[in-house]
Amino acid sequence: MDNLIEIGKIKPVHSKDVAFSRCGLGFEKLDRAVFEPEKAYDKVAELGVKWIRLQSGWQRTEKTKGTYDFQWLDDIVDNLISRGLVPWMCLCYGHGLYDEDAAKVFGAAGCPPTKTPEQIEAWDKYVSALTKHFKGRIQWYEVWNEPDGIWCWKHGVNGTEYGNFVTRTAKAVKAGDPDAKIIFGSLCLRSLKWLTEVLETGCAQYVDALTYHAYSPHEERGYDRVDALRALVQSYNPNILIIQGETGTQSRSDGAGALKGAAWTPLKQAKYLARHFMADFKSDVMFASYFSCMDMIEALAGVVGDKSTYMDFGYFGVLGADFNEDGIATGNYTPKPSYYTLQTIASIFREEFTLAKLPIDSFTTNSPRLLRGDDPFHGDIQSVGFRKPNGSAAFAYWKASELLTTTYESTISLELSALPDKITLVSLLDGTIYRLPDSQVEDAGNGYKKLINLPLRDYPLLLAFGDFC
Repeated sequence: MDNLIEIGKIKPVHSKDVAFSRCGLGFEKLDRAVFEPEKAYDKVAELGVKWIRLQSGWQRTEKTKGTYDFQWLDDIVDNLISRGLVPWMCLCYGHGLYDEDAAKVFGAAGCPPTKTPEQIEAWDKYVSALTKHFKGRIQWYEVWNEPDGIWCWKHGVNGTEYGNFVTRTAKAVKAGDPDAKIIFGSLCLRSLKWLTEVLETGCAQYVDALTYHAYSPHEERGYDRVDALRALVQSYNPNILIIQGETGTQSRSDGAGALKGAAWTPLKQAKYLARHFMADFKSDVMFASYFSCMDMIEALAGVVGDKSTYMDFGYFGVLGADFNEDGIATGNYTPKPSYYTLQTIASIFREEFTLAKLPIDSFTTNSPRLLRGDDPFHGDIQSVGFRKPNGSAAFAYWKASELLTTTYESTISLELSALPDKITLVSLLDGTIYRLPDSQVEDAGNGYKKLINLPLRDYPLLLAFGDFC
């Protein structure tokens, strides 16, 4: 990037100053009290994201049968809302008071209340009480977490059982708050067979959106899968929206959980985040949620009374943490490079924007920096265009090379027409804004330009036309 002219940085925007956004962040696992939320509220709001995913915590709320104490959850919800954030809630997990199997599992994670009439009735009453209590503060409720995975539907994954559970839970949600919106799916394996079994129960008529999870270093392979999910659910209900409910990766190689053991670093995590958000926007999701706000224990396979079974630390956070002897995330919660990447994206892509096909094409010319020609703009080079109501436009592009094995630097050349004259280039990795030197811009008049030997990286760069940023 040293041939460009650095002219500034993207200014962060506080969540209070954002009316609408497609950027979200996970605030999960407080049902198991695995971190100290008061240390995270301000840092999360300073990201400028909007949507914050919570988990409802039945077992933490109903300590005595039929009595609900929402104070712990009130504190979290009210603190988020006061900072301009929009909490949405995943309804989970099970309860040891009603299920002897759930009583053995740390946090009753992955133990759905589907086995006995008492469990089912207790769940319905809890859900209705919860949604009534949070009416006017929370609108969107998600039915369970990753029910297509054995770790979250421990007695055996069953699409039909989950579909019936969705219908019943949706009715319980509406009994407490008729204006609430229902999210289903939360699927991580994205099996069309499982999802078809779910939909065949008739639950589609009760839901407003589908969530999917996307833990893969290959974001470019996700578009077709999201298209398939959208086509399937909308064949049952054309009004169902699509939300990316979880994606993320570790910042080090010794973490537990998804994508564990790979050669992750803080820089690779930041690149992953930037690439996935652009891919999610390209898939035109309602919003996208990064997992997670901070490093914390995974806590999906813990056994009550055996602390060693849930001292499984995941390093997915945009905030880093220390851990005490009980596995609770402590310390000052320090921003990682991925924090600033998310902050940059949230600032640029706040308020309304639309996907757009832009009049931009590539060509190849000699690149002195490479001692060869530019990279041709096809294959594993990804791109996506955007427009805003103010007439501005933007074009994000990146090389979808393997994050774990390479660091890629090259150049491309583009021709474009009928776009605003003001052109800047922004690194979505750190928010640095560049002006292109005159030697790299050929202006032929009538709005037609050539941009010569632009940098190409393995993370998204954003060409901004007009006042997009």
